[in-house]
Amino acid sequence: MPLRHVLLALVVVAVWGLNFVFIKLSVEALPPLLVAGLRFLLAAVPAVFFIRPPRASFWLVVAYGLSLGVALYSLLNLAIAWGMPAGLSSLVLQTQAFFTMALAFLMLGERPGRFQIMGAAIAFAGIGVIALERLGQTALLPLGMTLLAAASWGLANVLTRKAGKVDALSFTVWGALAAPLPLLALSFWLEGGDVVMAALRNFGWAELGLIAFQAWPATLVAGGIWSWLLLRHPASVVAPFTLLVPVTGLLSGFLLLGERVSPVEILGTLLVIAGLVVTVLRRPRLVAPAA
Repeated sequence: MPLRHVLLALVVVAVWGLNFVFIKLSVEALPPLLVAGLRFLLAAVPAVFFIRPPRASFWLVVAYGLSLGVALYSLLNLAIAWGMPAGLSSLVLQTQAFFTMALAFLMLGERPGRFQIMGAAIAFAGIGVIALERLGQTALLPLGMTLLAAASWGLANVLTRKAGKVDALSFTVWGALAAPLPLLALSFWLEGGDVVMAALRNFGWAELGLIAFQAWPATLVAGGIWSWLLLRHPASVVAPFTLLVPVTGLLSGFLLLGERVSPVEILGTLLVIAGLVVTVLRRPRLVAPAA
């Protein structure tokens, strides 16, 4: 992967790590499913009026939007609202790299090289070290929901690869359009119409700022860059970069939420960085072309 592409991936990592703080603050202020629905509504509208649809299958775009917008963020937002710490969420969610590799192998025939597998294993060991340090802070249900969210992200990554050479921003924007209606319907059904309407009546500039960061820098800008990278490199090369999200997530949680970072967590972070270095410095030995 060229250096400029590596730097773009690191920008995405920084934005997504910070985004966990914004999610945590937003689900404390608003119903979590409503937050997800408003996020993707703001990401899609008005952008869809200025950006042409991607040259990809309609159903593929919809499937991408449902897996990324509905499945991933309904599960993640609920998990955080139900007690999953922001820092630990940023850690557990990175198991998506392994779901991505497995699904890319099954759906696209992309076979990761041994150095990619080795690097991912080292990085995952680092995540395990940090997660064990923090596991006592959360319950099993939110933890399990975060793992399901990670699987949904892995599916979204593979669907992006399957789309082939399409405009990344267009794919992201039109995929986002598939998410608001299902998310808002789920919000009214599960969180209650009265609760949702009360939250909307009290919606102010602070809430708008929290949603806007998730919609624009985290979804459109970072998501667009991420799709662009996935369309140009094998999923097993790009996905491991998100193993650095816990680093920026822990740092953001420490600086903005006062979350403690222990020596054990620092050790785990160093393992994550070492694993990523092993992964990105070696090309896969055999990679199938994009479908």
